[in-house]
Amino acid sequence: MKREVDLQEISDGKLYGLNDMVKADCGDCRGCSACCRGMGNSILLDPLDICRLSVNLNRTFEELLGDKIELNIVDGMILPNLRMSGEAEQCSFLDDNGRCTIHSFRPGICRIFPLGRYYENQGFQYFLQIHECKKDNRTKVKVRKWIDTPDVKRNEQFITDWHYFLNDLQELVKQGLGQEEIKRINLYVLKTFFMLPYKTEEDFYRQFSSRLAEAKRQIFDGE
Repeated sequence: MKREVDLQEISDGKLYGLNDMVKADCGDCRGCSACCRGMGNSILLDPLDICRLSVNLNRTFEELLGDKIELNIVDGMILPNLRMSGEAEQCSFLDDNGRCTIHSFRPGICRIFPLGRYYENQGFQYFLQIHECKKDNRTKVKVRKWIDTPDVKRNEQFITDWHYFLNDLQELVKQGLGQEEIKRINLYVLKTFFMLPYKTEEDFYRQFSSRLAEAKRQIFDGE
């Protein structure tokens, strides 16, 4: 999801790498779940998020669509996001005490919050969102430790590849494709990256890269 905003208005004006210290540690939230409520359809899910949810909850993508996630159009592409539910518009994975029931395998956007990603030059850096987290007196923590992501360099490459693939698709859609062709592309992306299960006994990133290469051939090269 592209945000047409001035980075100076929403951040501390700095960009961070994995080994930088950033004032993001909110002390395990301590009962606060404000960032898990009223988020609309903004918590987008990538293929790794869906894979982790499916494996750890033992539910297919289609089953998750029943009550935990939903599909929405984002810049011309149909993509999954976390579902907000009830009068409080809270994440469907919050328990009665306002605690995350999937914390160990939470989605990437949740994992880095209150950090965001700033994409440029076929890569990205992190920035601190200064208006999003309701906690006061956050303490400094190394970015690498805060995002708590295994195999983090490969994960960053995956995030970069997925982002720019979607960006290319969105530009393609803007070129005036017919509705049937746009529908075909969207269905292909959903089936290829989300509906088709990833083999748990094989490396996720290798499987994703293989699917990505084939998708580029099918969509952009017309093979």
